[in-house]
Amino acid sequence: MRRLVQSHFAIAVALDVLLGIPLAIGVCSAVSPVSEATAALSLPAGTVLYIRLETPINSTSSKVHQKVSAEVIRQSFVGGKVAVPLGAKLTGEITKLHASANPNDPALMTIDFTQLQIPEENSVKISCHISDVENARETIFKNGTIQGVVAKDLGSSYVDNAVAKLTQQGGVLGSLLSNFQKTMVGTPDTAIDYPKGTDMQVTLDKPLSLEKTFPPAAAQELPASELDAVRQVLAKAPQRSSTQNGTPGDPINLVIVGGEQEIRQAFQQAGWEIPAVKQSQSVAKTVQAVVQGRGYGVAPISNLYIDRRPQDLAFEKTLNTFAKRHHVRFWRATAEAPGRVPIWLGAAVHDTGFDIHPGVVSHATSPNLDKERAKVGADLLASGFVSAEQLVTPPKPLHQGLTGTGGPWETDGKLLVIALKPH
Repeated sequence: MRRLVQSHFAIAVALDVLLGIPLAIGVCSAVSPVSEATAALSLPAGTVLYIRLETPINSTSSKVHQKVSAEVIRQSFVGGKVAVPLGAKLTGEITKLHASANPNDPALMTIDFTQLQIPEENSVKISCHISDVENARETIFKNGTIQGVVAKDLGSSYVDNAVAKLTQQGGVLGSLLSNFQKTMVGTPDTAIDYPKGTDMQVTLDKPLSLEKTFPPAAAQELPASELDAVRQVLAKAPQRSSTQNGTPGDPINLVIVGGEQEIRQAFQQAGWEIPAVKQSQSVAKTVQAVVQGRGYGVAPISNLYIDRRPQDLAFEKTLNTFAKRHHVRFWRATAEAPGRVPIWLGAAVHDTGFDIHPGVVSHATSPNLDKERAKVGADLLASGFVSAEQLVTPPKPLHQGLTGTGGPWETDGKLLVIALKPH
């Protein structure tokens, strides 16, 4: 089923570029109070730690026993106290590696993290396995082994087959697609390739015993004056964005209090990128990414509107497939916080695949908006630019609905309000 969807999507993109057939690509980390009291602590088995690679790995160039390190990018809590702080590091090595011998032979890789190093503390042993590589095209097995893709899973193989059939039939379309194949498809790369900065999740196989708690990375409440200003904005603001023709779009689930420069710096530090403007060059690169089965970190996003005004800022984060990406849009509110600090309304969504049905060729999105809200909050918190985060319930909160293309979404109705440190 996944290969069929990729096939239809790749061909649809090709027709969009070559023939002008429209293609619509649709579009908490709230902190907890803590004391520094020393106490016996234990994270239970099954706890997820969020990490970011510091060592690039590649199934073609890496070796077995290569050392690998990663930084913890979300705080872990026990009883409301920070047990694993930001900046802690996991270290380990590659214990299994099978490099692909040909495009139809999947690469395999296993990384075992065995030590947790908290700054200024003794390292402790850890038993865990990789449970997710965010926005990766690869499959993660239950034991943590990463399996690479094969050529037949990529859009390029379907374009190759379509071109071969249409070329045999002759005609203009066959010639156009043949030229498209030569210039855009190329040879597929099926290697497992994760650069520095790749976000992963590891799951504890055994309880992790710790001895000390730490202060949170940011305050759990905004200053009263800033929070009051935000509530006044939310009392009048739309709860959802919309398309240009007025169809309801992504729900608002974030608020940022801070200047534009600080927002840009925070997202840059967190590894997010600014989408390219939709024009011939960026569309061509999008098509190439789709048919080659790889990522395009600055792929254009569609406009959504609040009060008939498109987003003022947008950011996205992807890895090695166009099918998956985090993305968020922000609209500047007309009101400001004390000190003339701007307030921004945000809508964060996670693309998780392709959605193709009559009249729609789009990204499928995760229905769990709260999880994406947490992703944005956690990434900004790890950037070091956040002074406070707080979940706020707006008037008449939303809880569920459908996207503009018919996909379901759900939320607890709260918005994560993030205050940034001044420049």
